[in-house]
Amino acid sequence: MQTRAIISAFAQEENGTVAILWGTALVAFLGFFAITLDVGRLNSTHAELQSFADNVALAAAGELDGQPDAITRATNAAANLVSDSQTFANGATTLSGSSDYTLLFHSALPASDLTPLGADLTTDPRKARFAQIVLTPKSLTMSLASALDKMLGGAGFSAASVSAEAVAGYSKAACDISPLMFCLPPNWESTLTVGDQILLRSGGNGTAWGPGNFGFIDLANFQDSSGVCADEGGNKLACLIAAQSQITQCVLTNGLNTEPGQKNGITNAAFNVRFDIYRSVLNGEKNNIDFAPAPNVIKGIESNGGGACIQGNEQTTPDTTGLGRDLCMTAGTCGGNNRFGDGNWDRTGYLNRNHDLADGIADGIGSDTHLPPLSGSDTVFSGTRYGMYLREIAYGNTNPYAAPNANSILDPSLAETGRPMCSSQMSNDPARRVVTAAGIDCALNPVSGSTTGVPVTKFVAVFLTEPVGDDGGSPPSFDIHGEVVGFPDVTGVGSGGNGFGGIFRDVVQLYR
Repeated sequence: MQTRAIISAFAQEENGTVAILWGTALVAFLGFFAITLDVGRLNSTHAELQSFADNVALAAAGELDGQPDAITRATNAAANLVSDSQTFANGATTLSGSSDYTLLFHSALPASDLTPLGADLTTDPRKARFAQIVLTPKSLTMSLASALDKMLGGAGFSAASVSAEAVAGYSKAACDISPLMFCLPPNWESTLTVGDQILLRSGGNGTAWGPGNFGFIDLANFQDSSGVCADEGGNKLACLIAAQSQITQCVLTNGLNTEPGQKNGITNAAFNVRFDIYRSVLNGEKNNIDFAPAPNVIKGIESNGGGACIQGNEQTTPDTTGLGRDLCMTAGTCGGNNRFGDGNWDRTGYLNRNHDLADGIADGIGSDTHLPPLSGSDTVFSGTRYGMYLREIAYGNTNPYAAPNANSILDPSLAETGRPMCSSQMSNDPARRVVTAAGIDCALNPVSGSTTGVPVTKFVAVFLTEPVGDDGGSPPSFDIHGEVVGFPDVTGVGSGGNGFGGIFRDVVQLYR
């Protein structure tokens, strides 16, 4: 009876119950704490690796400009430009160099992010648009969770494998440009400078494309539903070249589609509206403000029918001349198949012809003392044809002559006043005679007929020095003579160099 009583009393005793509950709860708490710490270390490691993968992918993608060495530069950028670190994984803490990742290149991405990559792998630098980084997995020991599991009789946990992946792409957008392209000369970086003359023309008739050859960017790249040329139909090319209103459409320049070839007549007329010449498909646009001529149209030709408009019946003016060509072009001694000059032109002859009467004495000796000097950023054009053009505009704007010849650039007794006479409109923008052309390295990126995926090496702003197809030849040539006045995509994102418009953006972004 005494034993039974002791057992009964013990069964009813409640002292120590809390200790048992605390012991059980402590085991659960320690387990949860251990798992939380290890999962936190796991998440932190993944975040560090993902950050490294993102940065490496962006560095590599930033070099995928479609040039022949794009993949080489992308590989070097990924290996040398990005360094990071990880804290908890086993092995080295430093993340840097190609041993930490695998680098792959793709020409396109699947429409869905759920679709695995691989179908568009490429090793062609012209086609590579996206860089994929797959990090070498890192192991992370789950120390606390494994120890707790062993305390409870388990075998522990093996080390976790942690990795990361990223995909980035590059594109370069150019907005408000003309659909024009030409082949750059060899060593253009050191030989092509402001003031040099360029002879642009299309190859035509199956001739081999070389330095200076000229063509067009596929008009499918200019589907601008809100611009001036949205409803021009079959005259879209002429409109895109001739219109002075901005073309708001942007095109990706690391892979343009080119459309080289002769388009005589249409394009001659499109370029020449800047010189107050309206012919062919632009004949009816002479009083349209969208196709207004430049504020200085000195060209050395006039209508031989006595009218103000040149309609294919022009003749050389008796007392004025257009801006001359580089002397080496006239002599046929310029480089690059006589397509690229050196900036030396007959400035004195131009002044003697057009500005002889500035001092009131007809002695055949002209000067520029009456022309306002260039100022500010325009001083870079000192001695160039474009600089002369700007100074003449500034002179006309001072209204030196009495009505009805107000705002004349040249003496009103000459055949040309310098201002438009055919059109009732006039652009207020001196850059109206400047076109922006996409310069292509045709040696590295051959152009033959309609070519797709051609990268732009450098945009070049070209001042048109004379009308197109009005050189007196029969049939008229399609030669386009211009003077280099700037490189619009060189001064930074979102602006054009030397004030010649165009908006240029490098776009590098993560896709996965």
